[in-house]
Amino acid sequence: MIDPGTKAEGEEFEAYNVRRWGSSGWTHSLKRSGRQVGANFNEQADNKPSSSECNAAIFDAMYERGENVSLTDTLVKIATNQLGVSESEADQLRAHLESNAGSKAVVKEIQEGRKKYNISGVPFFVIGASRNGRFVGRPYGFSGAQNSETFEEIFGELAVALE
Repeated sequence: MIDPGTKAEGEEFEAYNVRRWGSSGWTHSLKRSGRQVGANFNEQADNKPSSSECNAAIFDAMYERGENVSLTDTLVKIATNQLGVSESEADQLRAHLESNAGSKAVVKEIQEGRKKYNISGVPFFVIGASRNGRFVGRPYGFSGAQNSETFEEIFGELAVALE
């Protein structure tokens, strides 16, 4: 979904990075930055994993262990081994993934984001201040891993806009 050039069955992590960026070297600074703020990508979920726990488990499998997260078997393995999903829940997950349910909605969201915010990669952040459900001023949109100072600066500017 992020890279339309990716094969439907996915690609091995290192091969994908070499094809797209020439190497996976860009992940080293990302991992280092993550560790500085406690994002070590090795958290285990309890019974019902949250979206952030699922994302962290998939991120860990992809970036830390080089697994192909485009494969249904890999995602089911992540769910059972890292997120504590039961066997019956794993069967439901497999059926959901194999049916491709929800893919149209995901593609629509991606297209809307690309059009509205000119999103071309991940991570991508849209941050804005709102009053009565409407943006006050123009929202900030930026791509790539960012330092905490970048967010602090933007939040400071948005706080001033709301005064």
